[in-house]
Amino acid sequence: MPFHDCAAKMTAGYIAGSLVGSFAIAYLCDTFVSDKKAFGGSIPKTVSDKEWWQATDTKFQAWPRTAGPPVIMNPISRQNFIVKST
Repeated sequence: MPFHDCAAKMTAGYIAGSLVGSFAIAYLCDTFVSDKKAFGGSIPKTVSDKEWWQATDTKFQAWPRTAGPPVIMNPISRQNFIVKST
């Protein structure tokens, strides 16, 4: 029985280590592709310009928030139907 306990501990260690390693590799790949722009491209001005961001935020906060009638979507035909109260 001692061999079985040792094998289980080693297996758990390999699983935990491989999970941590896979998350580290995924993070590095994501950073390389998205932040370092590995495939080209640039960051849009709307994201990097603070003045634009503040003006947009002010505009969104100024809009009145009113709700329309409840809507049900039929997922098969992708049509929206307004729910009328009875």
